[in-house]
Amino acid sequence: MSDEIAKLSLAAVSIGFLHTLLGPDHYVPFVAMARIGQWSLKRTLMITLICGAGHVASSIILGIAGIALGVAVFKLENVESARGDIACWMLIAFGLVYFVWGVRRAIRNQPHTHLHVHENGSVHAHEHTHESEHLHAHSGAKADTRVAPSGNSAESPAGASKRTLTPWVLFTIFLFGPCEPLIPFLMYPAAKGSTWGLIWVTALFAAATMATMTAMVASMYLGASFLKMGRFERFGHATAGFLVLACGAAIKAGL
Repeated sequence: MSDEIAKLSLAAVSIGFLHTLLGPDHYVPFVAMARIGQWSLKRTLMITLICGAGHVASSIILGIAGIALGVAVFKLENVESARGDIACWMLIAFGLVYFVWGVRRAIRNQPHTHLHVHENGSVHAHEHTHESEHLHAHSGAKADTRVAPSGNSAESPAGASKRTLTPWVLFTIFLFGPCEPLIPFLMYPAAKGSTWGLIWVTALFAAATMATMTAMVASMYLGASFLKMGRFERFGHATAGFLVLACGAAIKAGL
């Protein structure tokens, strides 16, 4: 390995790590959606890895295509910038829609009290919501009657299960999301005519990016498991949508 490739390798790992660490959009959406969707850690990390692979692969394909066509670095960076704007607006739109849906769901799910009068004249009251199961206690009943929720808690704003829709939405957003720092790392070995160097540096950058994503998601997932929202649990969907929206807004604002 030449000194140039060795230095480029160190830079690729360092920048891949910092680029991911300093971009909350690389991990916050996964933790937010995992928390409210009750995903297991294994499922969450798998979705993170798939989205991370799409995130890096799209930039690699663009960079290699640019190299093959002889496109200048600044032109590729312009394309990456345009892709970044698309991904940013997609993140904002998804977060906003999910936030609005979450607020409406929380309002509809507000706890309230029902009074029940029994045949013997006794009266009892119980508090419940329409998004979770609750018990009615009636004298003379042979067994408790469990009332099914009037709304399906697994329904997403689009009317599909979050377990199937949300990961695909995140994957699409990350597919458009660019890895701007990767382009120069691709172009330098290519300019030197080193195919091996091109593959090596690209692999290191991708590994550093995806490793950082999964490490951040895992640590935040485990940390969030200790948070108990209690009566505010019904605002979980709205909170998740707000966090995703905030990530998109922060990117757009250049923070």
